[in-house]
Amino acid sequence: MYTLCLAGERGADQNDRMNFAFTEEQEELRKTVRAFLDAKSAETDVRALMETTDGYDAAVWSQMGEQMGLQGLAIPEEYGGSGYSFVELGIVLEEMGRSLLCAPYYSTVVLAANTLLLSGDEAAKKAYLPGIAAGTTIATLAYTEPSGKWDESGITATASGSGSDFKITGTKSFVLDGHTAGLIIVAAKTGKGTSLFAVEGNAAGLTRTALSTMDQTRKQAKLELKDTPGKLIGTEGQGWSVLHKVLDLAAVGLAAEQVGGAQKVLDMAVEYAKVRVQFGRPIGSFQAIKHKCADMLLEVESAKSAAYYGMWCAAEMNEELPSVASLAKAYCSEAYFHATAENIQIHGGIGFTWEHPAHLYFKRAKSSELLFGDPTYHREQLAQRIGI
Repeated sequence: MYTLCLAGERGADQNDRMNFAFTEEQEELRKTVRAFLDAKSAETDVRALMETTDGYDAAVWSQMGEQMGLQGLAIPEEYGGSGYSFVELGIVLEEMGRSLLCAPYYSTVVLAANTLLLSGDEAAKKAYLPGIAAGTTIATLAYTEPSGKWDESGITATASGSGSDFKITGTKSFVLDGHTAGLIIVAAKTGKGTSLFAVEGNAAGLTRTALSTMDQTRKQAKLELKDTPGKLIGTEGQGWSVLHKVLDLAAVGLAAEQVGGAQKVLDMAVEYAKVRVQFGRPIGSFQAIKHKCADMLLEVESAKSAAYYGMWCAAEMNEELPSVASLAKAYCSEAYFHATAENIQIHGGIGFTWEHPAHLYFKRAKSSELLFGDPTYHREQLAQRIGI
């Protein structure tokens, strides 16, 4: 049993205790991933990859899959993965958020792989998961459309056909890494309801256009499908029952990324407050700066608690996951964005310049805040899910 769970002993007069400490193995994973990302995703690397069309380094992506086993970390061993849980995946995502890794990891591992795993389609899992685990397949999920709606009502793309082969027509927007993915899982409506389809990146009738985004570290694309062939994944008409679980996992994964970035900008702000001297003393000695740093620390630590609890719920796939996912996404989004804004304020004039990394985290924070629903949307979701 992972330590991030209801661990403890139940005595005659003793309730279960919650233990939020990571195991030695999990801490070693964090240490290893951080060292790798420090070497491969330094600020200079991030800035260089931001300017490219693909948005990632193919050699680093291969290393992540072949040498580090990161793409297959939470994929069962029978499909070529390592069989770890969402807790370990969350640790990796937290470190990637800390370093602003430019790679299609979130789209491939959190979105596409989990959609396949939850689809119940053995043939699809055997066909696609080994490639994802090995790092040879880049994949993504395309369900959002130009309307910008995050719920099922926003899916208007249609699919017609029979058996496993269908033709899909419609437009998908804000598709993470949609312009480079070799496998695209598309949500579309059939006569039986929302269904999921596997579409090849080079399929006939598919037009992919990279979008200009505020956060250049995470690429997005617009996909136009015109009678594009797709293979049915899972049961026709049951796509949303899979997707709503995937979106909960996506929210938790994003929360993990957000706390990694939030901790990084907190560290950045505190370090600057120690070394920047004004009026003959470090600015960290001024009460206004102390209060900013203290408020940031409180929010970041609270965000970690929310994200880590979400990671445990995701690993267990328990009944708390839907409400905790929305709670974590709403809180971590606001905590991260506030931390990045305060980091800029503490740095003063230099924090506003293109040369300083503060703006890279600020843009990632704003983009992540809106992705898969903003805090207001998730608070409404939370209220509905707990029956308020």
